[in-house]
Amino acid sequence: MDLGLSDRVAIVGGASRGLGRACAEALALEDARVVICSRDSGALEAAAREISDRTNTEVVPIVCDQRNAEDVERMVDATLARFGRIDILVNNTGGPPPGRFLDHEDDAWRAAFEGLLMSVVRLCWAVIPAMRERGRGRIVTNTSFTVKEPAEGLILSNALRSAVVALSKTLSREVAADGITVNCVCPGAFDTERLGAIFEAQAAASGRSADEVRADWVARIPIGRISRPDELASLVAYLASDRAASITGACLPIEGGMLHGLF
Repeated sequence: MDLGLSDRVAIVGGASRGLGRACAEALALEDARVVICSRDSGALEAAAREISDRTNTEVVPIVCDQRNAEDVERMVDATLARFGRIDILVNNTGGPPPGRFLDHEDDAWRAAFEGLLMSVVRLCWAVIPAMRERGRGRIVTNTSFTVKEPAEGLILSNALRSAVVALSKTLSREVAADGITVNCVCPGAFDTERLGAIFEAQAAASGRSADEVRADWVARIPIGRISRPDELASLVAYLASDRAASITGACLPIEGGMLHGLF
């Protein structure tokens, strides 16, 4: 299926590895021109080269701390200066540390607020004017299946990602008439470094091995396996296309059937 993304310009956050990198590669495979950002300059440069070599598409790395307003403005300004427009924004950041309510003090909550919520707010502030000017835009935010069914031991992620979904739903109605769609994707267990860290933390807390924790997770997934990053990336690429022009304000789970609710 041709998604019609050739020469579209995308910004993808947290794209030096994991789900962000997979999303950047999926867009590049559709011939979009992709700006990727991360705080890790070495990993970011390597990811840009590898994605560009594989897809024969322009991939521009820009070091950016998405928690920092000046960094965000600089990245967006650089993208507009180079390409003249921004068609797609994929919000993606690393998750906060696991833990229960009494494990975290003020600093941890502030860091989660800046990293998960305000990063999305600032990037949307920065790109929406350019999207409005062109009468088209796609904003896709990577959250977690825990916004629909909170997971034990992930209270920071549960709380702040739910706020991101509420933001996205409200924003989607404000910008729909401008041709801009705003959606969230809600991944479950994907084979990434982040999931490995969760397995290790749960193993340490329970006195079991990480392999035992992983096996318990797999046993709870109806499809019987951990998902691949490219599976999420394919959904993001579709939502970024004109084929998904009528989908906005949605919160779409992609978690192998783990959730028990109807919606």
